[in-house]
Amino acid sequence: MEDAAMLAEVEELLRVMPSRDEMHQETPENLSWTGRVAAVLNQWNTTKAIVHRGVLDEMFTGNAVRSSRAIRKTIVILNEARHDLRMKVVAPSSVAVDSGMVFDYFDEIRKVIEPATDDVYFIDPYLDAEFITRYLPHINNDVKIRLLTSNKKLDTLQPSVEAFIQQNSSSIELRVRDDIHDRYVLVDGGTCHQSGASFKDGAKVKPTTLTQIVDAFDGVKHTYEGMWESAEVVI
Repeated sequence: MEDAAMLAEVEELLRVMPSRDEMHQETPENLSWTGRVAAVLNQWNTTKAIVHRGVLDEMFTGNAVRSSRAIRKTIVILNEARHDLRMKVVAPSSVAVDSGMVFDYFDEIRKVIEPATDDVYFIDPYLDAEFITRYLPHINNDVKIRLLTSNKKLDTLQPSVEAFIQQNSSSIELRVRDDIHDRYVLVDGGTCHQSGASFKDGAKVKPTTLTQIVDAFDGVKHTYEGMWESAEVVI
């Protein structure tokens, strides 16, 4: 199988992955998903697939500790495969979106956040209620969501976040500080994209861009993790 096709398979497995609370159950859907994991890993790296085969068996032992460990290792190796394959076949992406092409902009953001398995971190001074309804439904409920914004739209953003948490039992943290100017989204601590416009307004009125940050990734991540730690906690 070509690397590009394997990458698509791995990203699909992450996208349709059962929740961690349900993954150990021996349902036909979970067993089918697990079998597909074994097949894809075997195509990606035979040696690691053989080692991981025993891990997959432990997922259904009925022992909570062993099952939880197996689930965690499976998620880790799928993410390892994803990042390894991305480095082989995917060049850093930079997308220009013309004014009025709001669906194209939305779809580019969706493709960035949908494969997340651990953490999605948005930085944007203009996050509001519209942002919540547009993007958060495309993030798996098991994924932690962090929102760093300013006080500019907090009066509409905070109630929307609280309602979303209540309905979906999602893990969302909201913090504010008023010295934010840029717009970034970091996924699983491993990729970062910068938006030329606020995430809620992308391509509505003016052309914009979505650019993957590669060379400056470590600096951006360090800066905004530090800002997160010192920001005011809202939720």
